[in-house]
Amino acid sequence: MAEARRVVVKVGSSSLTTAAGGLDADRVDALVDVLAKAREGREIVLVSSGAIAAGLAPLGLERRPRDLARQQAAASVGQGLLVARYTASFARYGVRVGQVLLTSDDVSRRTHYRNAFRTLEQLLAMGALPVVNENDTVATDEIRFGDNDRLAALVAHLVRADLLVLLSDVDGLYDGDPRTPGTSRIAEVTGPKDLEGISIGSAGRAGVGTGGMVTKVEAAGIATGAGVPVVLTSAVHAADALAGRPTGTYFHRTGKRSAGRLLWLAHASTPRGALRLDEGAVRAVTERGSSLLPAGLTAVEGEFTAGDPVDLLDEAGRTIARGLVNFDARELPRLLGRSTKELAKELGPAYEREVVHRDDLVLLRPARR
Repeated sequence: MAEARRVVVKVGSSSLTTAAGGLDADRVDALVDVLAKAREGREIVLVSSGAIAAGLAPLGLERRPRDLARQQAAASVGQGLLVARYTASFARYGVRVGQVLLTSDDVSRRTHYRNAFRTLEQLLAMGALPVVNENDTVATDEIRFGDNDRLAALVAHLVRADLLVLLSDVDGLYDGDPRTPGTSRIAEVTGPKDLEGISIGSAGRAGVGTGGMVTKVEAAGIATGAGVPVVLTSAVHAADALAGRPTGTYFHRTGKRSAGRLLWLAHASTPRGALRLDEGAVRAVTERGSSLLPAGLTAVEGEFTAGDPVDLLDEAGRTIARGLVNFDARELPRLLGRSTKELAKELGPAYEREVVHRDDLVLLRPARR
């Protein structure tokens, strides 16, 4: 932890705002004090919730709205307040802040993913501290991450971080409700088996955010599976986490770094449709790492356009993979079961290509043996 040179820190709404809505300047300043000092000899990316919560009070809302339109309105007001607060607070240390707003659509597509990576890399190279948040003002249900814990895990992989620190209102993962006598904090998690039989709560305490312990554990699973270790602790113990002192729960890495964009495709995209494959195509995709060709298609489901994420289903209807499709849904029915050479001869050279290229495809369950 102490040797991590690039760290992603995620902080939740409950650590920055009041339950009634509105930023708590003292809490923001306390976090900035820690992060500014921790920047010596390392780079930090901050994934910050709080935009919607910050916009509640100025708009006269007593609680977080349930409908998407009012959430977007609150985010529109609150995001400016949040970044302005960070800008002023970091300025005390001469640190520049750069705002980066993302939707899952921005980073599951190849070109957009590269743009996000270049922006964050350049901000760090120029000595700025990126403040990342979901673009709640325009994100629809189809392109939302859903919570910033998952966003933080994916950003940690995107920027090739050495460590992800998840700051919560609880000082770690417990083997039960931490408010119940007799429960104890889990100091280390080496893999999924360590979590078997543990009851994990589903909601935060303050009621102004979307996450809870479930989303944090899921985010830790995404990050550690991609080779990034995770520390989960409370915001008041942020300094200990960044200094490498024992605190919270430490999740050991369980996997290696993979092709970055495919992690986003697996965990941040929402499929717009599905393609059914015959048995031969299933084997080609899962065992040989092949692209999906029209000859292996048996059916098309949903409405989508070229470039959208779609699920690939086996003959039993089980999802085996997800990929970015190269054709519109309306084009595919006449391509089913036909060879690319046949299609090129009849329809033109533009049809002599894959339905889903293997570089735009990620398996969602182990290949058959």
